[in-house]
Amino acid sequence: MEKKKFNPRSWFVFKQRYSKWSIITVATLLLGLFFFFLTINNVHTEIYEIERFSRAKETIRSPVTIENEQETERKTRETVQSVEDRYNIDQEVTDERIAYTKEIFAAITKLEEELKTSGKEDKGKLEPLTNKEKIQQLKQILSPEIKEGVSDDLLLQLMQVPKDERDKGEKLFLHSLSDTLNNGVRTENTQSAISNLKQDIKYAELDANLKEALTRLSEFAVVENSFFDVDETANARKEAASNVEPVVIRAGEIIVREGQVITNEVYEKLKLVGVLDKERNLFPVIGLSLLILLICSVIAHEMNWLAKQEQLNNRTVVTLTIISVIMVALMKIASIYTTQVNQLFYVMPIATGALLIKQLIHERTAIIFSCLFAILGSMIFNNQIPGSLNVETGIYFLLSQLAAIFFLRNVKDRLAVVKAGLGIGVVNIVIVLLFIFLSFEKYALGDIFIQSSLATASALLSAVLTIGLLPYFETALGILSDIKLLQLSNPNHPLLKKLLTEAPGTYHHSIMVANLSETACEAVGANGLLARVGSYYHDLGKTVAPHYFIENQLAIRNPHDFIEPEESAKIIISHPYDGAEMLKKYRLPKEIIDIAKQHHGTSLLKYFYMKAKKENEEVQELAYRYPGPKPQTKETAIINICDSVEAAVRSLKEPTEEKIEQIVASIIQDRLTDGQFDECPLTLKELHTIQETICGTLKGIFHSRIQYPEKEVK
Repeated sequence: MEKKKFNPRSWFVFKQRYSKWSIITVATLLLGLFFFFLTINNVHTEIYEIERFSRAKETIRSPVTIENEQETERKTRETVQSVEDRYNIDQEVTDERIAYTKEIFAAITKLEEELKTSGKEDKGKLEPLTNKEKIQQLKQILSPEIKEGVSDDLLLQLMQVPKDERDKGEKLFLHSLSDTLNNGVRTENTQSAISNLKQDIKYAELDANLKEALTRLSEFAVVENSFFDVDETANARKEAASNVEPVVIRAGEIIVREGQVITNEVYEKLKLVGVLDKERNLFPVIGLSLLILLICSVIAHEMNWLAKQEQLNNRTVVTLTIISVIMVALMKIASIYTTQVNQLFYVMPIATGALLIKQLIHERTAIIFSCLFAILGSMIFNNQIPGSLNVETGIYFLLSQLAAIFFLRNVKDRLAVVKAGLGIGVVNIVIVLLFIFLSFEKYALGDIFIQSSLATASALLSAVLTIGLLPYFETALGILSDIKLLQLSNPNHPLLKKLLTEAPGTYHHSIMVANLSETACEAVGANGLLARVGSYYHDLGKTVAPHYFIENQLAIRNPHDFIEPEESAKIIISHPYDGAEMLKKYRLPKEIIDIAKQHHGTSLLKYFYMKAKKENEEVQELAYRYPGPKPQTKETAIINICDSVEAAVRSLKEPTEEKIEQIVASIIQDRLTDGQFDECPLTLKELHTIQETICGTLKGIFHSRIQYPEKEVK
């Protein structure tokens, strides 16, 4: 049997994939462990081994806010038993409320059938009714009491539930309503009767939207139907019942002090709050582990997406890891000083992470991590109450970060971050006011001002931290952001000034290549700004011997006419690597250096090769090829094309559309045949798009002009 030959390319691909998943696994594992240990005390409570009638070795506080139902029932029972109950249930009221409830469901069903029938008959002729029109039609067939007592949005909510689910909910609701009304609803216990009905709905196996609608409907269906015979007894019972409040053990409340005897009552309280139940305390840890696992899965999936987009490398992984650690650590520090009264989470500069990730990596990645930071924030700021999430914090963090991503647009300098910070501040204040107005509590004007100030400070701190941290990521990790690229595109940069003064023809050529490259890159989804800046510096090496390049030969003879072709080739071939060395000396980003080094790939200097071949048939082609490497990225490959295209088209005496198209097509075909694009991710479809884009741009530059008549000489 013939052995399979070893394929080095397959081994390289396998090794690359293995390396990619190794990086992703290690990064997500480290982040997962960091998140877990930082949030464990937000879900885990200390367990005590205590026996009845022993003395407490330390002061124990309640880790949760919980109602002592047993004590509440005892107090209610004692209060009710102290007053004689004399009342009659009005059956007419009971039947009326049940009939109203049935009427609502029947009317909705009837309206749906009419709409369905009319929709089949008039299909394609009439536009479907709006929600407002549906409600209007429904209210036409309902009783006046229902129209006054039931809101339009509640009716709409019931209409939006599927009929099968609604029939199931109607049956359960009528059964619970009948039991509630038959037990008697008095003036003083109307709310408790409504609450009991809501509890039946809450634990029923129904759709969440239907539960919410039935819960709201219970406030209309349940009314007083039990009337006392003696007014004095009724008033006494109402007063007694209204004075009974649920017995609640609040989080942080001292249950037993050090040295105090553990009585049966104290022991039951300790058991109720869960500080004696090891199994109960283990469940939150399991839940936290599952949450962290889901978060790590999302992070791994996003890193894998970045890898498919050719944007994942060690620097990207380190950047995401560092930003995640910084943001979660800041949340944890802020949570230490945050209480239910002092809501310091408003001042947390949460938008910093979103701003950094969008600039350094990708907008989609910034959105994904914003959601993850919001989830972690809702847990970290739960006041260490196991089993609870601070939804208010989560919403605030999420919307603040999304605002940062939205407002950070058209990045031209670091001032764009400050402008984004102003937008974040406005959104933060709106969110704070939203929470205040949605709350039932009354806020003083001073509290509104303080919380709005904290939200504004959060936005400003986010902008300041982003501006402060961005240079460290750009320098220490070599991350190339749009702001860094825009700084490098400044014509006052020493290297660009050097290029302009020493090789003005090359400078003009570079500007033209930049325009072509940026347009072509944007057409295929590559980084147009990187291509533009890379084009500015790609021929910097020509400043070593500028007069040996034709674009700089103004009113002088070509020096190549006086030297051997081999020597000419050495001068020309050295310019990409001379430029790369100069860029390294000035510490420009690796991406720019790679463009300078790779923009000619391993292409052949045909002019000097053919010239040398005329003199010597045995000349080696390798001596007239650039050493490479070949273009590794889309941006470099596009610059490779545009560099040759610009020079070729500029050499035409009378450029026409046909000549331009012919030159562009021949250069791309030549590069493709020569294997210059073998190591970059360009596809044939993208090459076709690039060809069309370059031709369109060149036709705009070299368009035909009107020839003005010369003035006659008398």
